[in-house]
Amino acid sequence: MPTQVIMPQMGESVVEGTVGKWLKREGDAIEQYEPIVEVETDKVTSEVTAVTGGTLLKIYVGEGQTVDAGTVLALIGEPGEEVPDAVESEVVAALGHAARGSEMAPAAAPSPALEPAPPRAPTAHVTPVVARIAAEHHIDVSRIQGTGHGGRVTKKDILAYIDSQQAEADLPPWERPGSGDLFKLDDSPVAPAPVPAAPPDHVHAPPPAPGGPGDLVPHSTMRKRIAEHMVLSKLRTAPHVTTVFEADMSAVSAHRAAHKDEFARRGINLTFTAYFVAAIAQALRRHPHVNSQWRDDGLLLKPEINIGMAVALDDGLIVPVIKRADELSLAGLARLVNDLAQRARSNTLAPDEVQGGTFTLTNHGVAGSLFATPIINQPQTGILGVGAIKKRVVVLDNDAIAVRPMVYLSFTFDHRVLDGASADWFVAEIVKLLEGWE
Repeated sequence: MPTQVIMPQMGESVVEGTVGKWLKREGDAIEQYEPIVEVETDKVTSEVTAVTGGTLLKIYVGEGQTVDAGTVLALIGEPGEEVPDAVESEVVAALGHAARGSEMAPAAAPSPALEPAPPRAPTAHVTPVVARIAAEHHIDVSRIQGTGHGGRVTKKDILAYIDSQQAEADLPPWERPGSGDLFKLDDSPVAPAPVPAAPPDHVHAPPPAPGGPGDLVPHSTMRKRIAEHMVLSKLRTAPHVTTVFEADMSAVSAHRAAHKDEFARRGINLTFTAYFVAAIAQALRRHPHVNSQWRDDGLLLKPEINIGMAVALDDGLIVPVIKRADELSLAGLARLVNDLAQRARSNTLAPDEVQGGTFTLTNHGVAGSLFATPIINQPQTGILGVGAIKKRVVVLDNDAIAVRPMVYLSFTFDHRVLDGASADWFVAEIVKLLEGWE
């Protein structure tokens, strides 16, 4: 019986999605967990993966079509397998009330003469994040008891399963569940599990040209959302003010040079971004009014410090969020920075991972920019821009002249919440933390 590919519910508040691009065509062979279609929401573009291998038998929802979560997008089965009429009728009926704003919907209409589709056995669905983890660890997701909606396997479920399997593997063979008397004591040495190599630094290449001279390039869903959000923030919501500081990165550079190899042996790429996130998180703890939201009835001080990290994509920008950043070590932050950035560029972020931010960091210096005036990510109070770290000649406090790795920090803030002095004290705290890194 064919397996359904459904429009996922990619977040608690996300009830629909738009098919952006089919990565496979009808008749193509598909491997389990292989990405087959890109789905766009108002937050992210994500890939839907195949829960089973086979052949893509039928595509029901065309590119550009918006449908409710739970709608069947396609069917996967054996080559030449017949597509059941009842399933197709039900899919078209779903499109009839869920599709909006596109001419690419299937032309067929549901026939009232057809009998209602019989109840189907639930089909396992996993998010792109879960699919990626399953593929990396060679896990059959159907063996995991899901705790999500409808029994769906969540990221928490699969990570807990991996931990339990690892804990079981660490036991002596005779103590593992179900071992009985099958195992005997073996004194032969066991090779330690290999540590994954640290991910390489991302190469920031210029984005590809969207088209040729004279072309009218349609706006992507992401581009439209970015435009709306920026206009709302800059022109309709908050009075923007930017203050610029510079920081001597000598202490951070020395610490990174001394520990980069050690972190790499643990599979962590220690980038400068992790240091900036750590300094911002500590400064927000000491200046809680910056970690806030302006409301007409008062200033809402956020209980958690969730730092958004802007990541540039070929066709836009996305801001994954590091939750409770002030509670994480430098190693934990570095690992999260790498993971979120990589998955942002591979379209495997879940919508929940780009929500709930209370402050944003944008590292515009990766392309060589020295300083900028970033726009506030509403409804937050401020955003910190980090320029390129450049060696410059500076005059020290003792009037000596030296060459130091320097960086400009530009802080754009909501002038309804902060005045110049309070904003400057916050950035000065970040500079103090970076320059005095131990």
